[in-house]
Amino acid sequence: MEFRDLTFSYQAKEPFIKKISGIIPKGKITSIIGPNGSGKSTLLSLLVRNQEMESGSILLHNKDLYSYNAKQLAKEIAIVYQSNQTTDDMRVEDLIRFGRLPHKSIWKKDSKEDEEAIDWAIKCMQLEKYRASFLDELSGGQRQRVWIAMSLAQKSDVLFLDEPTTYLDIYHQIELLQLISRLNETYNITIIMVLHDINQAYRYSDQVILMKDGEIVMNGSPNKVITAATIKEIYAVNIAVNQQEESGDSYIVPLGI
Repeated sequence: MEFRDLTFSYQAKEPFIKKISGIIPKGKITSIIGPNGSGKSTLLSLLVRNQEMESGSILLHNKDLYSYNAKQLAKEIAIVYQSNQTTDDMRVEDLIRFGRLPHKSIWKKDSKEDEEAIDWAIKCMQLEKYRASFLDELSGGQRQRVWIAMSLAQKSDVLFLDEPTTYLDIYHQIELLQLISRLNETYNITIIMVLHDINQAYRYSDQVILMKDGEIVMNGSPNKVITAATIKEIYAVNIAVNQQEESGDSYIVPLGI
């Protein structure tokens, strides 16, 4: 996926997204980070066509994003939002089944392919023992996995996640990010996610896009983008980048403002 000279304004005001360009590498995990109001979620909305760009172009599989009709696009990309709503008396499997809608007419019965896709999505998100449960019986982390499973049932090869770890405790954050990482590694799904936690972006991303004031300040590998100098410049926070002795993994320690 590639976007070029992307510009977007809210209510005919000055541009909020300001002529930005970038490439989302296929089969990799890209995280979009930046301060509040930097344009992270707006960029995500533009890339999935939920907001209409003012100017520029977006290419998906070297094809204009706007050349796809809604059903075609839903077969190519899936998105899970920060907040998702449905009735609490719906069962897990029934919600996941909605992910198959792009592949059939509304009156068509589920095919063997549909059932296999649903089973696969449930397995990927480790929801086997919850498939008959009602949503109001689940924790926040389990619910988030159900929504991701619904998007996986679409069998799209590009998955967008808008702040997937928001509202989750640390255990469920790590659990979810490990499942997302495994999806990418096992099935080569291209994943683009908005994150607030810089350590999570550092640990689970192949590429990081750093935004501020509607512009892309820097993009590249986590160790190139997430440095003490860039975080000080963009967030006005002093950090140290340390390395764990046993694993060699790097992590961020906030030092103050």
